[in-house]
Amino acid sequence: MDGIVTEVAVGVKRGSDELLSGSVLSSPNSNMSSMVVTANGNDSKKFKGEDKMDGAPSRVLHIRKLPGEVTETEVIALGLPFGKVTNILMLKGKNQAFLELATEEAAITMVNYYSAVTPHLRNQPIYIQYSNHKELKTDNTLNQRAQAVLQAVTAVQTANTPLSGTTVSESAVTPAQSPVLRIIIDNMYYPVTLDVLHQIFSKFGAVLKIITFTKNNQFQALLQYGDPVNAQQAKLALDGQNIYNACCTLRIDFSKLVNLNVKYNNDKSRDYTRPDLPSGDGQPALDPAIAAAFAKETSLLAVPGALSPLAIPNAAAAAAAAAAGRVGMPGVSAGGNTVLLVSNLNEEMVTPQSLFTLFGVYGDVQRVKILYNKKDSALIQMADGNQSQLAMNHLNGQKMYGKIIRVTLSKHQTVQLPREGLDDQGLTKDFGNSPLHRFKKPGSKNFQNIFPPSATLHLSNIPPSVAEEDLRTLFANTGGTVKAFKFFQRDHKMALLQMATVEEAIQALIDLHNYNLGENHHLRVSFSKSTI
Repeated sequence: MDGIVTEVAVGVKRGSDELLSGSVLSSPNSNMSSMVVTANGNDSKKFKGEDKMDGAPSRVLHIRKLPGEVTETEVIALGLPFGKVTNILMLKGKNQAFLELATEEAAITMVNYYSAVTPHLRNQPIYIQYSNHKELKTDNTLNQRAQAVLQAVTAVQTANTPLSGTTVSESAVTPAQSPVLRIIIDNMYYPVTLDVLHQIFSKFGAVLKIITFTKNNQFQALLQYGDPVNAQQAKLALDGQNIYNACCTLRIDFSKLVNLNVKYNNDKSRDYTRPDLPSGDGQPALDPAIAAAFAKETSLLAVPGALSPLAIPNAAAAAAAAAAGRVGMPGVSAGGNTVLLVSNLNEEMVTPQSLFTLFGVYGDVQRVKILYNKKDSALIQMADGNQSQLAMNHLNGQKMYGKIIRVTLSKHQTVQLPREGLDDQGLTKDFGNSPLHRFKKPGSKNFQNIFPPSATLHLSNIPPSVAEEDLRTLFANTGGTVKAFKFFQRDHKMALLQMATVEEAIQALIDLHNYNLGENHHLRVSFSKSTI
């Protein structure tokens, strides 16, 4: 806190400091020892003593270098993400404003945030610091327009909205729009994570908060900027564009909310202004280093080079998906490579079918070839580079048939099928037309349920006639121990089943995914992030 205050204070003292990129005021009196506040062209109160250098926190903030045409709504929107705005005074002639928040804590959070991320209004950097005034006393008759806008926003803030945010009618916020965008993703062939959205939308301004959710079988997000103008620019540039080639189309609208209330920082929601938030039940806690990075508005991803919107390389997409799955990445390379080399396999046990089933959890396996002269190694061709990267990150180092397997990207571009008439002992198999591909259907929920191998398995498509005991026996027969079992309360077609180890769960998935339970029900098995 001290460092931030000092930096701002030093900048104010030396009028030409880089932080301020020029003089503080248009008048020669750059120390503002006796500044006359003008509202609507009339002399109002005299605001004295803005030159004090102690930088003590105050709930009144002094905002400088505002663009000439900026509106009250845009200035109020700067403060809304941090708490209730209780007063505003625009100094049009001086391109400045005073903004009063309901609490000092909210003002401190706002200054902290904007000291790390320079706020912009209408593409111009602006500067925010604590005022020496502890409250704003304004003559409402001289400040009517500002007060009207503030009252309109406050009126809807007090109406309790579903997200504890604020809704604003179009008339209340004209001419500016809401700083919150509602994003729907069509044709979702690849996973789109919170981090991917952050990378793309950050190009148009500071992203403060993101909430993701699934509604009507569609992946959606609410994303809040510090400034409605940034939201407008992002909407104009990105609406209708594809994140990846020919898929994952962005549909963007302004939300009726003007503030999002984020309770947890995890892979579904994040508040970049509050790195201290808990991760929520059942979610892995955020690493303190990552939390610190959030505070500086950096992404969770460590992908070399910024992602250009709408042309995200597959490797970066995989990195984002892996980050969402909480998997450490040793570094991303060979983004477009679809073929994996898997070594240290148990050559007595492994088959193309078993590799198809296990690797099929992370993508649509096209072909598998166990090497004729080295039967502890295999080549596996996935549908695209994103899927091969996901499979590598999740399966490298896991145990399969008692051996720790190694998964790397292969130099081969495709897996060759044997020449016609040549018997390769069933070591090569083409799965291109398999009905068991999990990710064929665009927007499938499977994209959002990709998790690392775990001892707990998610079972689905269970017929009504199959009881818990039947499933326990079935899974025990794969050679492991069933530790726990639980049907889903609302839907007995689904259950969680916990094996003693991850290795046992991998074995059970290989043996029993697509197992025929009768009544034309084939069991679907995947790894779960939950525990019982």
